[in-house]
Amino acid sequence: MLRIWAEQALLAEGWRKGVAVTLSPEGRILSVAADRAPDQRDRRVGVLLPAPANCHSHAFQRAMAGLSERRGAEDTDSFWTWRHLMYGFLDRITPDQVQAIAAFVQMEMLEAGFATNVEFHYLHHRPDGGAYDDPAEMGARIAAAAEETGIGLTLLPVAYQFGGLDRRPLGAGQRRFGNDPAGFARLVEATARAMAALPGDAVLGVAPHSLRAVDPATLADLAALRPGAPIHMHLAETLAEVAEVEAALGRRPVEWLMDNVALSARWCLIHLTQMASHETGALARSGVVAGLCPLTEASLGDGIFDGTGWLGAGGAIALGSDSNIRISLAEELRQLDTSQRLRDHSRAALATATRSTGRRLFEDAATGAARAAGRGAGRIEAGAWGDLMALDMTHVDLQGLRGDTILDSFAFAGDSTMVADVWAAGRHVVQGGRHIHREAISAAYRAAVRPLRDGA
Repeated sequence: MLRIWAEQALLAEGWRKGVAVTLSPEGRILSVAADRAPDQRDRRVGVLLPAPANCHSHAFQRAMAGLSERRGAEDTDSFWTWRHLMYGFLDRITPDQVQAIAAFVQMEMLEAGFATNVEFHYLHHRPDGGAYDDPAEMGARIAAAAEETGIGLTLLPVAYQFGGLDRRPLGAGQRRFGNDPAGFARLVEATARAMAALPGDAVLGVAPHSLRAVDPATLADLAALRPGAPIHMHLAETLAEVAEVEAALGRRPVEWLMDNVALSARWCLIHLTQMASHETGALARSGVVAGLCPLTEASLGDGIFDGTGWLGAGGAIALGSDSNIRISLAEELRQLDTSQRLRDHSRAALATATRSTGRRLFEDAATGAARAAGRGAGRIEAGAWGDLMALDMTHVDLQGLRGDTILDSFAFAGDSTMVADVWAAGRHVVQGGRHIHREAISAAYRAAVRPLRDGA
């Protein structure tokens, strides 16, 4: 058994001093005790926090970072012109490259303070659209990367059938995504087999890509493929998407989903940057988690999520790195809050009477992401998985700080260099700010992306 002793720790009931956390060999938290003196065998840290899950990632897109910042032939660039570039990139990527890229992404997540990768995985087939011998070939590569990095994994095979709500066939750039309902069911079964070798904290869910890409009438059937497991879907991300859904279904995306689907806490809806005010409050109260990716949403020009309205209505949030153009827990927190300030001409609107801005966002993101990942984590308490992060209190911007101010400094003045240690289900994979296999993972990534990026 491992025991970690922290000078300060953020527990479920708040900040405590002299906290000893004992972990089982399987990675569960066995006990938490405050006001304890350290033992000579303890792993001593300055500040111990629950390590959140990264709720939304497309790992392969990490290799595209920096390649899509030139204006295209159209008068204006948007999510849709970026997507066209991304589809061209997919024509060349191989399973070996996907595994190396995913391992690098997972390593960066861990070094940023995330303990779990929730992978929204839609790259299933060969470049020509033909199936691999193993339907889960690509998903197995994500699982293999997780075995190498030690990150917690929630893998979400993505259902993708149509090119739009008019049910047009998938275009050239989408050939690697598509499955009919029977093929998708086989894919989910094969993915379960591919994940069998992973530790017991791994989770398999499902993800209908969007109302545009699947038959909306099949959402209940898709959810039934993994009863009780997480189900994620893109929703209300862009103005064009809202217009297409409204024209085809007669309702805005959020309105239609609330009227036609039995939503519950197992649902995580990604982005939600184009909601009307009446939708925000109603959806927040439904129990779903809002999966937010503020850095990507800003990069793609999607819009600003209504964080003040959502949290004010009691909504749950989680944070993800989506396109992985930049993987930083601190910067996702900062972008979420500062976007609210810019829109509303206010400061600290997300703080409460008892919790600072940094603490509220960090704590809510940790608990919401654990739910979105289908993972018993997000709090430092007995029975939870040992998903933990320790901050380096010798960092110049953390010196001498206590309580909530630590998280305010992390969110508003910090970055991943503040992260000293990370445990994922008790696996101590980041030590001294670096992943234990950083050199090998980085070398494999460089070799994988060289042919994809040279001359770009």
